[in-house]
Amino acid sequence: MTSKDDRLAKATQPATDALRLHPFYRGKMQMMPKCPIRGLHDFAVWYTPGVAAPCKAIQVEPMLVYEHTNKANSIAIITDGTRVLGLGDIGPAAGLPVMEGKALLFKYLGGVDAVPICLGTKDPAEIIRTVTLLEPTFGGINLEDIAQPKCFRILEALRTTLHIPVWHDDQQGTATVVLAGLIDALKVVGKQMGAIKIAMIGMGAANVATYRILTKSGVDPAAIVACDGRGTLHRGRTDLEERHAEYPDKWRVCQESNAERIRGGIADAVRGADVCVAFSASGPDVIKPEWIRTMAPHAIVFACANPVPEIWPWDAHEAGAHIVATGRSDFPNQINNALGFPGIFRGALDVRAATITDEMAVAAACEIARYAEERGIDESHIAPTMDDWEVVPRVAAATAMQAQQQGVAALSMTAEQVYEGATTTIQQARESVRVLMNQGLIPPVPLVN
Repeated sequence: MTSKDDRLAKATQPATDALRLHPFYRGKMQMMPKCPIRGLHDFAVWYTPGVAAPCKAIQVEPMLVYEHTNKANSIAIITDGTRVLGLGDIGPAAGLPVMEGKALLFKYLGGVDAVPICLGTKDPAEIIRTVTLLEPTFGGINLEDIAQPKCFRILEALRTTLHIPVWHDDQQGTATVVLAGLIDALKVVGKQMGAIKIAMIGMGAANVATYRILTKSGVDPAAIVACDGRGTLHRGRTDLEERHAEYPDKWRVCQESNAERIRGGIADAVRGADVCVAFSASGPDVIKPEWIRTMAPHAIVFACANPVPEIWPWDAHEAGAHIVATGRSDFPNQINNALGFPGIFRGALDVRAATITDEMAVAAACEIARYAEERGIDESHIAPTMDDWEVVPRVAAATAMQAQQQGVAALSMTAEQVYEGATTTIQQARESVRVLMNQGLIPPVPLVN
């Protein structure tokens, strides 16, 4: 059996490798043509004078922009760098490596062309205005790593104003994948969604949206005890009542949840809980093993802070947790947004959805859970892994069907059409990487001296 020191060394190795490899490659993304260029004469078609013809066609019929350009497959990843991973307000430049990584995931997993855009402002009004001005170029917007409470206002304003899907992955994406993982975790331990007690640790963007999605999916809000930096949420939280206009979602949680009016901190929130869903500060000592011991039998712990979970998985298991999930790929049961957003955006873009609804997110979560169950679930396998690329076209089809059912899609397609189209697009994206690597156009990873 490996020692805790060995496990800790393994857990910190990705950071060491990242500092070595990021400068070597000078980032992770580049722009490549998607049309053939046999010589400069081809620019007569792709640029002047030929390009004037599609320009005129779009001027007459604006929706032809989806046919003549890459708008139908391109999104912008927008951040102000105020809530990057578990690192906090590190600024837009320091957040750029994360946004490039996000773009890499969009392309490799979903075949979606994503452009990182790190804004040099923290003003919500400026962010809203800037993103609104970008609408003609992109088919969708992915908001990323924006601090609360302004992230809620920005998302709501843009979803109301823009005619393309706007998605805040820290909110909707997180909630989608948590729901998917919880569906299968409950099957493993033999518990029902409507009969469990949940502790939610950290009430930022991730858990506020997770609360909303879980309660829409059968969890009794009265059986949830949420906890932020000032303690548990309940009707007596006058600090949130006084700022309810700024934090309407958190005040709603105060009113709906915690029927027993439990007061205190994390230790009090998790006592007797069947499930702990944590999106708080980077650990590993945010949640202590002795608190896990007070949870209900066959406890489920989602410790999802990045880059270090609120409690190390081995400590949670030793304290009695039956199932432990984190946000990291180097531990079992990764609850990672990458299981959701590539397929959700793929489906939304393919049917030209005007928005991404909560119902579309729930449909995606159910499909992720169904895929994992078909592959076989147990204590260490409650969700697909990022290697299971086949889940992405299935999520795309589920998302697209729900969009059409709700009347927010401009195009009508069958599930089979969406699935087949998504599969082809994703395979082409992955194959292009392999070809570039085989040709030496992407250099191999350098060996450590």
